[in-house]
Amino acid sequence: MHCKIEATTANPIHRLREEGWCIVEGVIPEAECEKIRQGIYDVAKANRKNYAIEGLTFLPAFINYNQSYAKYIADPNVLDIVKGIFGPHPRVSYTSALINEPGNKRGAWHADWPFNQQKAGHIPSPYPLDVIFHLTTLWMISPFTIENGGTLIIPKSHLKPTNPTCKPEEDWTQPLDGEMNATGPSGSVLILDSRMWHATAKNSSDTPRVGLAIRYAPWWLNLDILMPGSEERKMMVDKPGLSENEVPRLKHEVYNNLTKETKPLFHHWLHTR
Repeated sequence: MHCKIEATTANPIHRLREEGWCIVEGVIPEAECEKIRQGIYDVAKANRKNYAIEGLTFLPAFINYNQSYAKYIADPNVLDIVKGIFGPHPRVSYTSALINEPGNKRGAWHADWPFNQQKAGHIPSPYPLDVIFHLTTLWMISPFTIENGGTLIIPKSHLKPTNPTCKPEEDWTQPLDGEMNATGPSGSVLILDSRMWHATAKNSSDTPRVGLAIRYAPWWLNLDILMPGSEERKMMVDKPGLSENEVPRLKHEVYNNLTKETKPLFHHWLHTR
């Protein structure tokens, strides 16, 4: 059954811990979303990664290509929640464009890094502690609706000790009990515990659903395995020939043009190791 999840800002940290998700509306003004939507779409399409699933336009390290949304990454409505989970020194781990094209295929259920068991840098399942290690935020540059493929989630699935990536041989594209579409007006942000089971939803409309995935990590979570050229990546990914997400370093000219509030979230991506 596909149900609409009502947006909520009441006790978002409590809701994240109990339900695994919350939605914050109005982070980017809707009029601003209208201005930046086409630019985000055009840049993502022009640089799309070919390994994305059919009908999905995906571009990692999107901050290097387009910064029209960058000042909002440190918006207090989002960052206060992140700091409430991780403390005063969170970092951004990913900035990715995620666009559901009309007629795209439904994706497989999964949990995000570092809980995806098919990636080299994962926390082994079963997870020993109920601790939020990583937050996935999905920014609704287009309105997210049931029709256009608002992300599918299963509330409270973050409390499970494992996720579907442990059994990739099974067909995890089928509907599951309790699944819902996360929906909201443009400018809203869906915040997920990265352990949450979620999936790409089918876009049955005739227009692309434009979104951004911006993920936040605590200061103590080692992100170096994601960075091309790092010693961790050479040892854990390149040498054994395993698979892992890739987040290229931030360009210095991009960093220099970020706001003073946003820069602390990205400084680690400038390091050369």
